[in-house]
Amino acid sequence: MSKNSNITNGVMLNAYPDSIGNTLSDTISVLKMPEFKGVFSLFYVLPTFFNSDLDRGFSIIDYNLNKHLVSKENLKALEKLNIQLKFDIVLNHLSVASPQFKDLLKNGEQSKYKDFFINWNSFWEGHGTMGVDGVIIPKKEFLSKLFMRKSGLPILKVHFPDGTEQPYWNTFYQKVNEDNTLLGQMDVNAKSELVWSFYEETLQKVSDYGCKILRLDAFAYLHKEIGQSNFFNTPGTWQYLRRIKDIADKNDLTLLPEIHAEYGLHLHDEVANKGYQIYDFFLPGLTIHTIETSSCKALITWAKEIISKGYKTVNMLGCHDGIPVLDLKGKTVNGNYNKGLLEDDEIETIMGTIMKRGGRVKNLYDPEGNKISYYQVNATFFSALGEDQQKLLLARAIQMFMPGIPQIWYLDIFAGENNYEAADAGGSAGHKEINRTNLTMQNVKAGLKRKVVLNQLKLLRLRNTSKAFSGTVRINETSDKIIDVKWVNQNEFAHFIANLNTYSFKINYTEGEQLKCYTF
Repeated sequence: MSKNSNITNGVMLNAYPDSIGNTLSDTISVLKMPEFKGVFSLFYVLPTFFNSDLDRGFSIIDYNLNKHLVSKENLKALEKLNIQLKFDIVLNHLSVASPQFKDLLKNGEQSKYKDFFINWNSFWEGHGTMGVDGVIIPKKEFLSKLFMRKSGLPILKVHFPDGTEQPYWNTFYQKVNEDNTLLGQMDVNAKSELVWSFYEETLQKVSDYGCKILRLDAFAYLHKEIGQSNFFNTPGTWQYLRRIKDIADKNDLTLLPEIHAEYGLHLHDEVANKGYQIYDFFLPGLTIHTIETSSCKALITWAKEIISKGYKTVNMLGCHDGIPVLDLKGKTVNGNYNKGLLEDDEIETIMGTIMKRGGRVKNLYDPEGNKISYYQVNATFFSALGEDQQKLLLARAIQMFMPGIPQIWYLDIFAGENNYEAADAGGSAGHKEINRTNLTMQNVKAGLKRKVVLNQLKLLRLRNTSKAFSGTVRINETSDKIIDVKWVNQNEFAHFIANLNTYSFKINYTEGEQLKCYTF
């Protein structure tokens, strides 16, 4: 881990700068409300904080403040509230509107940034066959290994001013307008020292903004090599991660590598063993499974693994993306099958339940465009639970008592429901818009009159302020129908007991010398 040792283990808000009201100033106004006093110690601000143009922020133009949404005064205000910041660096790609790609478009082969991005044909030259459309098709033994995030080859054809057209590596989103202008997230070439100079500049910049935790978005796609998958290649990925960590250490940043992979691959183990924080992408699906089956067996198995192996985690229920399901699966490795946290039929049941309740599904594809696996389900967490307020409160309590820093999606606090209109209007990435509804200040004021909102804030405040959660956690042995978790720190404790048959729970806790109890 980085030398930064002053990260709070309190509760983390997660939102876009304009998720509440119109700008980050409105979110700060909400955080100053009496109802939010003591609720949050961290804030993961999504990357429309910076200048971007696609994929709701993850197609970065540059890492300067987005002046339409954010100001330097906002940063000072958050510092006064003692709220630490978490940001993203999107390691794998930059926007076609970035200064680097615009220079490449303007100057072509003469551009300083000629090798900053990956010309698909140059990369595969000598390792495939040129197609009729001017794109090299890699040899089958290479193509079959590629890990695809969308149907078809991961390319975007780029028109240069001299009339030529070249395909560039484009793992994620793209859009070609009617006038042939482009929107796209263009993969960068990490073999270029200019890319590493850019990372140096960016990490210093976000540190100057007050960043404490830096999420490495899509880092596992960064290393690319002929004959390997384009996902978590080894040892190349580790070498790149080590190099990023050296830069992070100089800037007093704690890194959080973002990776979605089957539990059975045990990549979470490997990343944690290298000393990094890891995302607990397993918790959302396990929590839904626990509540819907009235059995905590799988959840407790995972919680015990976190404790026994000493993982440093950031967990969540809802987020800007979907509810992970691929992560729960088993995987065959070197001919041996490693079990998942859930069986395939249990995962299918979770998916089916959420989709019956209006969720959308995101899949993965092979190079021929055939679906090979499900990836995530998109829904608000409240709608995924059948819009049952007691289930949502129980889910939140489970999260509060799990090991790790709890990250809270703003919409979940207000029991947000699926936004089908936004999902239908969102195009190829519309499935994500189902859970990204912006709240007005009127929505916030109305929400603060609802018990499900106020009770969640009560749970968050307890987790954020109780000294017990800076101590040790013990999971008491019970039946699969009962969750019994106790945090203890010297004379302070917080004890959670839930009945999965009734979804009811109580929390006994200390506040100074007083013994208190919440019953839900």
